[in-house]
Amino acid sequence: MERSGSSKAKCVTGNNGEAELKLCNAESRRPGWITFPFIIGSAALWSMGGTGWMTNFIVYLIKEFNVNQIDAAQIYNVINGCVSLLPILGAVIADSVLGCFLVASISSFVASMGIVLLSLTATLNSLRPEPCGNKSSSCKAPSFLQFFVLYTGVVLATLGASGVRFTTATFGANQFESHKDQSTFFNWFFFAAYATYALSSTLIVYMEDNVSWALGFWLSVAANLIGLAVFVAGNRYYCHETPQGSPLLSLARVVIASFRKRKLQLPLNTDEFYYGQHERNKEVDIPPKKNFRFLNRAAVKIDGDTKSDNSIAEPWRLCSVQQVEDLKCVIKMLPLWSSAIFLSTPIAVQTSMIVLQALTMDRHLGPHFMIPASSFLVMIMISASVSLALIDRFRSTFPLWKKITGLPPTVFLRIGVGHLLSVLSLIVAALIESFRLRTAHLHNVDTPTVPMSALWLSPQLILVGIGEAFHFPGQVSLYFREFPVNLSNSATAMVSAIIGISFYLSTVLVDLVRRSTGWLPENLNNGRLDRMYWLLAGAGMVNFGYYLVCATLYKGKDESSSSSLPMTDDAGEK
Repeated sequence: MERSGSSKAKCVTGNNGEAELKLCNAESRRPGWITFPFIIGSAALWSMGGTGWMTNFIVYLIKEFNVNQIDAAQIYNVINGCVSLLPILGAVIADSVLGCFLVASISSFVASMGIVLLSLTATLNSLRPEPCGNKSSSCKAPSFLQFFVLYTGVVLATLGASGVRFTTATFGANQFESHKDQSTFFNWFFFAAYATYALSSTLIVYMEDNVSWALGFWLSVAANLIGLAVFVAGNRYYCHETPQGSPLLSLARVVIASFRKRKLQLPLNTDEFYYGQHERNKEVDIPPKKNFRFLNRAAVKIDGDTKSDNSIAEPWRLCSVQQVEDLKCVIKMLPLWSSAIFLSTPIAVQTSMIVLQALTMDRHLGPHFMIPASSFLVMIMISASVSLALIDRFRSTFPLWKKITGLPPTVFLRIGVGHLLSVLSLIVAALIESFRLRTAHLHNVDTPTVPMSALWLSPQLILVGIGEAFHFPGQVSLYFREFPVNLSNSATAMVSAIIGISFYLSTVLVDLVRRSTGWLPENLNNGRLDRMYWLLAGAGMVNFGYYLVCATLYKGKDESSSSSLPMTDDAGEK
């Protein structure tokens, strides 16, 4: 992988079972596709283990812990937010101390221990409250011990899942040299995650609903532990990045140093800037750019900033020009990043509310089989998986696309299509919910099941999945490509942070709507969830306009326009 400025890495190989270490720098060949089955296999199993308990957790809280429906959806959103936001912490630890391999391995073990505790709550009657049947007034709340074991398991499982989620993606991409191979890896990484999510959301969730919650949770434990074994088994082939210290702290130092020197006049002589301990190499280093000029003060050398060997005397007062430029690169990405937050928030609301909608609808397929409410979310993963495979094959038609349109398909076009499909899914969701409410009011709204097939929820879910196949891998590829080299872990975690913040915002939004309107009562048949979907669709269109402005104005780290960033790098390497 030709990336200038890349740190050295240790490649672990072996002959006759004996491990042999050698240095693998930016010019050396990376192991490549030999690592693919180990990394994708472990990622798939970890996805199965994580989603096996998480996907159906709303129903578990409602049926086994007597939790209010909307409250259960809110708890689910908080858990998803943590799973998606905490990978930033995992990226910092990987960059600073342990590296991706150890962070992923340790996190997988922690997740397994958390799911073991959840499995115990499903296995031992003493760790669950007594069932309350038809939600009568005699429902007994869980005891302190029952809640303690449940939420301790949730915390451990969540921490573990967050540690493997995007750290594994970065680790896998770093095994390849070319951007084309990295792009292909990201597509198949998401495909494997979605496909196994689909499997666990059907097979494991069905077992939880119809056979035994304990069996479903213990299967999740097994998947997690087998995934760890597969990941460790490939260690002899991996290229391990050597931790170089957290780049996020480096960015923080630039902010503090520029603030401390805010009254300093910027010099006209570029030699007064600090380029590193070994002085400026005019063939490589360039003066700080003029954008965000106030940050350039962090790289200005004054008396006492450096030691006799030209190293930095106080890191929070002086930074290198490269550190300053790295922060500028991140700042330029923030508007695009923020547009993705408001793209994902409606999706977070949909995925939790759809489970509650499905619980009120007819979920039978034939006279003897009933689809678990949580399993409807599998349609997102199936449509996303199929779409990812088709998008990957779409590469062969790139020359034809360019010939017809005169423009190459860019990563910004891919993300923009995802925005529009998300809005379309909300419009369809609002129309279907309006139809469901009319059907409910034609009958008794207090009837547990509305005489309407839950398969009506499929169109909106399919649109969400197709949209995710466009915008999620597109964002990962964009951030990985545009972020500085030493921020590669943080770059992939940025997408995870988007999802996490979106789930938190969805929790706040649902709570705000529930408090200020009558749209979300305990019985959805008495509410107006369709109005909330219309509200989100309108906000989505406004956000799409904001995204178009951000994408149009964006200049890449090499000052290229957004229209010159291809969807993949088939045309050549950077």
